[in-house]
Amino acid sequence: MVTTNAASAFGTATNAQVLSSRLYPAAFVPGPEGQIIPNTDLVKTEELPERADGLRQIRYTISEKATYSDDIPVSCEDFLLAYTAGSMPGTFGSDLPVMASDVEDLQCAAGAKDFTLVLKKDKGGRWRHLFGPGTVLPSHVIAKQVGMSQEELVTALQSWDPTTVEPIADAWRFGFMLTKFDPATQVSYGPFVIDKVGSEGEVVLKRNENYYGDPAALDTLVIWPANADSRTLKDTGALRIADSPSAKPEWLDVSMDDNPYEVESHVGALTDTLTLSEEGLFADKSMRQAFAKCVDAAAMAKASSRVSGVDVPPVYLHTLSAGDPIAAQLKSIGDAHAAVDVQGASAASGTTVRVGYQGPDERLAAMVAALKDACAAAGITIEDSSSDFMSKAYLELDPDTGAPTIDAFLGAVDPLSQYSSADARIGEVEALKKDELALWDSVPAIPVAAQPRTFVVDQSVEGVLPNTGASGIGWNMDRWREGNAPAAASTTR
Repeated sequence: MVTTNAASAFGTATNAQVLSSRLYPAAFVPGPEGQIIPNTDLVKTEELPERADGLRQIRYTISEKATYSDDIPVSCEDFLLAYTAGSMPGTFGSDLPVMASDVEDLQCAAGAKDFTLVLKKDKGGRWRHLFGPGTVLPSHVIAKQVGMSQEELVTALQSWDPTTVEPIADAWRFGFMLTKFDPATQVSYGPFVIDKVGSEGEVVLKRNENYYGDPAALDTLVIWPANADSRTLKDTGALRIADSPSAKPEWLDVSMDDNPYEVESHVGALTDTLTLSEEGLFADKSMRQAFAKCVDAAAMAKASSRVSGVDVPPVYLHTLSAGDPIAAQLKSIGDAHAAVDVQGASAASGTTVRVGYQGPDERLAAMVAALKDACAAAGITIEDSSSDFMSKAYLELDPDTGAPTIDAFLGAVDPLSQYSSADARIGEVEALKKDELALWDSVPAIPVAAQPRTFVVDQSVEGVLPNTGASGIGWNMDRWREGNAPAAASTTR
């Protein structure tokens, strides 16, 4: 856990949604079965008649009761900030690709409780996935940090001038880092608010008394980072729920008679994906196409399964999750990219592809090693460029070197929010096929395998519903409640 800004590339890389989904809830909440639940406590939406130029419009009306924990109302500037950040990824270091590809305009007046979203021509099939968990942040806090009024902030954001926007972007990108926790900055409009960050990186949440929806069932919830000592936490009774990297956590003996935990493993809804830079080595799509031909998704999925203990399948579709029943309708498109084509990949022979990921991570390292073996036959060298600060932001040009730091980033993405495509429903199969073919032609990314997920849950904690989407186990943590347990629950990443 490093940031609560899940819209930043670093937030996406570190899966900030697990924490921030109940600090900054989404306009439509992704449920555990892939359903999209309208968050009418926060905002209501209405599709308006098309404009004269044929562009679709969505009207958002923010609840009059929706306020932050510091008593400031949630207003359209918060959504405008998310839209601008997503539309200027190079300036903000954001990772909201559909915001840039599908939204034409967001019409907002400072302080307003409503706004209109205008979608680009023939775009917006997945507009309900805009403004996702942890992506709409308090603009009034940022305005104060950069010395602007709300009106000045709106004017600056609508200028689209990188120089004007830069101080706003810096505050947005770095102001929500947990290593520099400031309670005046990290105010919340969700059922929880951060009380403090402990010396070992643990985040202590408390009930947000200003929350306008149903109050959180727990007074306090402590979330520990992935590198916490899970065995010690368990032995002291502090660990109740875990999102585990392994189906058989080394700190847990499930055969013990007094074992209170239930372990569930799932093939996840997210897809481990190689997102490619469109600069440097991969500026020409022919090079991206050649590289894709040496990617052995089956071998990478096998490596992921071996390390995680969860048997996950390779994935050959961008726009749908591995478990989506509609995926069968697009099988022929995916199958065309399943086999390794050494001859086709040899067009990139002699190149070195730097693959970054959030490390250290044993599973992702094994996947990169499998990729290295597969691409060697085509004369392509794979260089493991992992680090603890790595994110998709390093796919962009570095102004100091004029080149990207990495050529590909390996990490989990949500197919429904990552790509501009038709809605994932049976009536849109032909449109989905068209979009999938276009993605395999342009190759902005290469799907590899379903993400493995394992959840460890103390059975005395009630209301826990595992979710393999981006928000993970934390998607409904405000509904968790005590059974025969201490006064505060604790979970670990």
